[in-house]
Amino acid sequence: MFDNEILKYTINEMKDKVDKCQCSVSQSRKYELNLDNGEISLLRTTINNTYHVIVINDNKKGSISINKTDKKTVDEALTSVIEICENSEKDEAFDIASVQDKKAFIIGDNEPDLDKMYDLLAQYVKDIKSIYPTIKLMDTAISFTLTTRFIMNSNDVDFKETKGIYDFSSVFAAKEGTKSSSFNYSGYYLRKLENNLLSYGSLKQVLDETIGQIETKGIEGKFNGDVIFTPDCLSSIISNYVNTYLTDISLMSGTSLLKDKLNEQVASPKLTLHAAPRSEKIANGYHITNDGFEAKNMTIIDKGILKSYALSQYGANKTGLERSNNMGGCYILEPGEQDLKDMIKSIEKGVLVNRVSGGHPNENGDLSVVLKNSYYIEDGEIKYPLNETMIALNLKEAFNNIIEISKENVDFGSHIFPYVKIKDVLVSGK
Repeated sequence: MFDNEILKYTINEMKDKVDKCQCSVSQSRKYELNLDNGEISLLRTTINNTYHVIVINDNKKGSISINKTDKKTVDEALTSVIEICENSEKDEAFDIASVQDKKAFIIGDNEPDLDKMYDLLAQYVKDIKSIYPTIKLMDTAISFTLTTRFIMNSNDVDFKETKGIYDFSSVFAAKEGTKSSSFNYSGYYLRKLENNLLSYGSLKQVLDETIGQIETKGIEGKFNGDVIFTPDCLSSIISNYVNTYLTDISLMSGTSLLKDKLNEQVASPKLTLHAAPRSEKIANGYHITNDGFEAKNMTIIDKGILKSYALSQYGANKTGLERSNNMGGCYILEPGEQDLKDMIKSIEKGVLVNRVSGGHPNENGDLSVVLKNSYYIEDGEIKYPLNETMIALNLKEAFNNIIEISKENVDFGSHIFPYVKIKDVLVSGK
């Protein structure tokens, strides 16, 4: 049974055995249409069930996840989680969510529109063949996932979230004769299927660019120049920044360069960044954090001033800082005042970065990555698509070196990003 009855049973079973108990159960049903060699080939439905229990006793913690909820399996899991708890290290920071009002949340539809999914995917294949004859579609799928999640705990937390979201993603490359571009991709989330698939996110822009990326060139040597990160690339840059400086591990270990920087200027005044899982602008949001709190929107950086970390309850207890309103993601970076074309015109020497590969920042935020599907800019013009080119930057310095943000932005359903121009980035060629 995948409903809150198993959670009530769990709380009741644990009430005399541990100090605190928190449990959740979720079921996701995914309906997916796939392409094979550019043709619609497969409709499949998959189901994923998860039952998760956390217990805390004498400042020790145990947790376990299983994918069955029959009584025998649950009873075995509860016995195991108590054993895990007994053998864990004590930590006074362990806790569960405090009491909150009982609530149920709904996002999107309860059932997929399968006919619409098929019609839109068929039209996408037709459009690609007629508008982009050199594009070869690779992994491409449209899906609808309905997820129902319950969470309860011994502090009387009782939440339910039902979310039905469409997801479209397409991987492709351009090919002419024996030559081809590197693969490229785009995708997005939607609550409703209303328009042609080419009309959402950055898909059309990315396809337009890919057909011109069969012939690429490298650059010689190194230079420090201006770099424009596209909305498609910003997700990894923003996530790396938040994870490196603002989350539990870096703040608990004391390695974050932004430790003790709340309400201080840490980035360009042009930058305002929100984590907004409850925003109606974000299709694939969420209402409940993983540690059992009702999620709220929050501003992380306001005009360059750090306003919030991204701390869980455990991270907050360990650091003495305030727990964050949500668990991050669903980022909205506010647009600026410049047209993208004017941002490019003002560049003497630089690159337009569409995608990066490899490389994870160290604890200081130093990052080196290979550019993919990106362009060389000189004297205010995009000259040619690049190969064998890298950039190196420090994330903290880069956020201080933001000099322009575009008026244009792209809604991916999970994030909304403009184009961001950063000065003085090291670009390396052959």
